[in-house]
Amino acid sequence: MEQEERETETEKTDGEILLIRPREPGGLENSRLLKALREGLAGVRLQEVTEVSQLEAMTDESGRLAPEGWTGKHLALFAIDLGEYGVNLEYTRLLGWLRSHPKSLEGWTGGVTADADSDLYTKSAARELVFTANRAGCAFVGRPLVEGTKTLSNFAIVASNLGTDLYGAYVESIKLLVKEMAKSQKPDKERKRELLVLHASSHKSSNTYAVWQGVKQYLTDISITEIGLRNGTLADCSGCPYKMCLHFGERGSCFYGGVMVENVYPAVKKADGILLLAPNYNDALSANLTAAINRLTALYRTTSFADKAVFAIVVSGYSGGDIVACQAAGAMNMNKGFWLPANFCLLETANDKGEALALPGIQDRADRFAENMLCQLAY
Repeated sequence: MEQEERETETEKTDGEILLIRPREPGGLENSRLLKALREGLAGVRLQEVTEVSQLEAMTDESGRLAPEGWTGKHLALFAIDLGEYGVNLEYTRLLGWLRSHPKSLEGWTGGVTADADSDLYTKSAARELVFTANRAGCAFVGRPLVEGTKTLSNFAIVASNLGTDLYGAYVESIKLLVKEMAKSQKPDKERKRELLVLHASSHKSSNTYAVWQGVKQYLTDISITEIGLRNGTLADCSGCPYKMCLHFGERGSCFYGGVMVENVYPAVKKADGILLLAPNYNDALSANLTAAINRLTALYRTTSFADKAVFAIVVSGYSGGDIVACQAAGAMNMNKGFWLPANFCLLETANDKGEALALPGIQDRADRFAENMLCQLAY
């Protein structure tokens, strides 16, 4: 993207955006993605990197990304070309670099554009990227993904709402994402914060709940509400027609009522942050947590979650915690639009009852996770 193309137009973003657009050296360019970025980022001052070696050169002695001459907010837009088969070798190198530099994106806020010559891969690749960058310290705005599938048919509703064509909706979505990324957030330390904890765990035997107790002891000066979603208390969403869902959502309700309407909806509206206690059940979120997230749809129709943070504690018996954490981020941040603070998830591995609290260093990790939650909830 040429410099003169970056600095035209009138509407400016506060500061700059670091455009991270991994591409194989010598590989073919994705002309549609380049055109959409050029139009969607018109008027925005950019620094662009296309190779991991460039990020390495921007990293300071502390391991943090520090581009030379940077001004304003630390905003990073990842633009991923996935081709027909979902493969981009430089993108894979980017994932490896972020995983080996766990402080590299501290203080940064991100968004993602993923483009493919297919109806597949955009969401799965973006979800993996968001999880990986988040563990490197990057926060993400609610609904941080703009995806360009082969036909762009995923923009049909947006195009209709905006009165434009599918490609026009693609470009406008990039513009809107950048505006969301650039919004200011200032700490408000005067108001007591509200945290909602959702779980479906046994208090007596759950390692996940035990880790939560270890975190909870460090969460001072915030109000905590816990809601248990055990078997028999929650019906899953059955996919009501849009207008029916909207009708009930406008009344702060849902056709199926129950604990979601009576307890969860009011608590979500009140909360500054939501913590999911998410044990790894068969490499997936538990059925009751999944049902609760699905049932948030009616409330989401009429309520913005953009200023509400989402956190998670994930405990796996043996492996796969990253799968569950990706599901939590995908459902709550990328779909429902909750803000994803940096390092949103505490991941542990413990199988036998009581094993989690005996893990080496668990109290230090619980303390750091609680400290991060308090810091993030101050905004």
